[in-house]
Amino acid sequence: MPYTWTDTSQDNQELRLWPHQSLPAHGFAATILGIFALSTIPLYGLIGTVLLWGILPFMLLALGAMWYALRRNERDLQIIEVLTMTPDDLHLIRQSIKGDAQEWRCNPYWTQVNMHQKGGPVPHYVTLSGAGREVEIGAFLSEDERKALYAELSEKVRRIAPR
Repeated sequence: MPYTWTDTSQDNQELRLWPHQSLPAHGFAATILGIFALSTIPLYGLIGTVLLWGILPFMLLALGAMWYALRRNERDLQIIEVLTMTPDDLHLIRQSIKGDAQEWRCNPYWTQVNMHQKGGPVPHYVTLSGAGREVEIGAFLSEDERKALYAELSEKVRRIAPR
């Protein structure tokens, strides 16, 4: 799963979340090269005809769109979320694509872990609410991973909150 729990001390825990990273740099190059090579196969029969120049721009446009989509996905991998839990404080930091950090703090006693089955941007949308705000956590995870995260997070917040 693209998240890990770390016990920094007896009462302190840290949750780190990140998007799936399934395409390394050499995989990116191989994918673009493969798409280019396979898309030129139909063009071999058109060499020396006017039709080649009619089809070639669309093939290059498709290759460029694939390049952009894969590079955009690579940029999205820079998102990271860190939730630090102590008996006195829950602190969530979300590092966005642009490099700016968004922060949220709340006392664990007042924190609620919510799962929105429907109505969120993704099914089984997990949020933390408290201190007058509701923040998302792990929206980039798969549906099953969000369900598991909700169960683990609910249990850990319930255990750490002084009641």
